[in-house]
Amino acid sequence: MPRFTLPRSRSTWNTPGFGDAFKREVEQLDAALLPLQQGLTGTSCVTDEPFRVMLIGATDAGDCIRVKAGIFYAGIIGGCSCADDPTPLEAQPEYCELWFEIDKPSGETRVGLIPAADD
Repeated sequence: MPRFTLPRSRSTWNTPGFGDAFKREVEQLDAALLPLQQGLTGTSCVTDEPFRVMLIGATDAGDCIRVKAGIFYAGIIGGCSCADDPTPLEAQPEYCELWFEIDKPSGETRVGLIPAADD
């Protein structure tokens, strides 16, 4: 499980600016720190395109802040890149939900994929 720090999110907890601070801080992270590859549903590879964050909810969990967020990003279906390969290389929209646990004293953050519910 990847770990990183979200100091601005931690310091703005319980203020009106928390949502914006969390969104901006997460959107500045390297996408490799998030389990986006595991969240793919219609493609096979995450693109380098920027991702967007939607705050779904946040709760006080004692020593940490637990945040649920939706991530909008793009993926492609990887092919062999041969001249006669019919696989389109156009980015396709992807979405997944992640949980973040932000340690209150340090801002150290753990993140994990929330499994999609079966329809």
